This record gives sequence, structure tokens and C-alpha cells, in this order.
Amino acid sequence: MKLSRQFPLNALRVFETVARLQNFTRAGDELGMTQTAVSYQIKLLEEHLGEAVFIRKPRALQLTLAGERLLPRVTEAFGLLNDAVNQARHGADEILEIHSTPTFASHWLARNLGAFQLEYPHIAVRLQRGTQLTNFNREPADVAIRIGIGPWQGLVCHPLIRLSYTPMLSPRLAKSIGGVSEPGDLLKLPLISDDDDGRWKVWFAEAGVDTLQGNTRRLNAFGALDLETGAALAGHGVAMLSPFYVQEELASGRLIQPFDLSWTDDNTYWLVYPHGRRNLPKIKAFQEWLTRALPALQR
Repeated sequence: MKLSRQFPLNALRVFETVARLQNFTRAGDELGMTQTAVSYQIKLLEEHLGEAVFIRKPRALQLTLAGERLLPRVTEAFGLLNDAVNQARHGADEILEIHSTPTFASHWLARNLGAFQLEYPHIAVRLQRGTQLTNFNREPADVAIRIGIGPWQGLVCHPLIRLSYTPMLSPRLAKSIGGVSEPGDLLKLPLISDDDDGRWKVWFAEAGVDTLQGNTRRLNAFGALDLETGAALAGHGVAMLSPFYVQEELASGRLIQPFDLSWTDDNTYWLVYPHGRRNLPKIKAFQEWLTRALPALQR
């Protein structure tokens, strides 16, 4: 009997996508299938197993015990298949494709990748920025840099750094109000943030400043740290930034950090990749290099 008749490969692909997205409609959108077709594939899988893989609730999906046993291995298997295809496509060339959050990519990784390539000249690097979580089963990425609480199911997750943040601004903007000598002076200037930004509340509370007594004009950068950095450099306001990302700007005097007071983010930057790729030499090399290159005191 042919393997395709014994083993519902397409149904397993649909199962993995539904389990990851926890929604039949979104899974259909990702796979280019109708919701009816998605439901049919899940039905085929359940008939093949003789057990249900999902408990269907009015507003949510929940894996059954059979589904929970199946999902990790299915995820790993598709990761191995994706690796095999990528390795066949790349042939003898060693290409490391890295997907990264935009700020880490532009403000640290792109500036330092030259050192990695000098150390490993046989590995060509392809770097892509993005805000969406990488789907290793559908995208050619070898590794990804994520920020969040983590870890993530089905992936090897190595914590890299947690960053501290403090207000920064251009010298020209500070001079426009006669200088910034105490935390309350910052309330005289626009604060670069987003509408739901709690970073400023935390910092002002630790500084003992009552924000209700000041002018809290906001410049919304939608939480994008690279945009906030650019706005601060242009003198449009005060940004809550990490010294890790703006070392050159601070050293050159284009930005100033008026106070030593800072706070540490709950989120961590992680290096992630599928379990099936943990022994690839190029990934081992990149992980070891990151560990050496990132500042130990901020891990």
C-alpha cells in the first residue's frame, strides 16, 4: 500500500496549523483552504486515529489528550521535512537565514554580523526583519530572534538578553527648556510613546514624579523602538530607550541620558529554532557567537 494511503500527511499539516492558530478559519486562510476543507481534513485524521484531536467549544478549540500527544512530534516532523528541502535547495552552500525583530536587527545584529562572518567565512548570512512570529514550517528561516516571555512550544529557546530602559533626548531639545536637571523637567517636553505605554508611568513613579502635575504631550511611535530612536535623534521628543541599542549615539553626543535611573523590561530576547535543527553546525556556530558577542551583564 502506498504511504500516502496509509498516512494522512495533508491532514497532519492541517492539524498542526489549526493547533498552532487555535482557529479553523485562520488555519484555512494560512493554508489557502476553505473552513469546510479544513474541517474535512481534521475529520479524516480523527477517523484514521480512531480518536478526536480537538474539543470544539463555542469560542475556542482545545486539544484532546490524543491531540496533545500528537502535536509535538508532528511539529518536529514537519520541521525536519522543511530542513531537508532547504538543505537540498541550498546544495553545498552554507546559508544561514535569520529572522529578527526590527529593532534588534537594525540596531545591533546588522552592525555586528560582520564579525560573525569574519569568524565563519564559509557561512553566508541572510537577515530579514519582521514583527510577526516566524513559522518555521512555511518559511525558509533557520533561526529567529524573538522578544517575549517565552519559551515557545516546539522550539529550542535560548534566552539572550533583558534590557534596561531610561529617558533619552537630543541635546538641542534639552537646551530648548534651559536644560534637564531633574526628572520633572521631562514633563515640559513631548514624550515619545504609544497610547498604552506603561513604561513612562513606571519610570516616573520610581523617580517620585507626579505626572498629573505636568504637561504630558505624547508623540505616538506605536511602540516601535527604532522609530522612537529616530524621533529622539531628530529632536521631536524624549524617548524611553535602552543604552544597549544606542551606544554610538550616546558616545557621539547625538543623544544624552540625563539620569541614571532605569527599569528592566520583563520581556527577554530569545534565539529560537526547531528541535530538528539543533545539531546543524551553522546554527551551533551562530548560537555560540551570539553568546560571546552579547554583553554578559545584560543576560
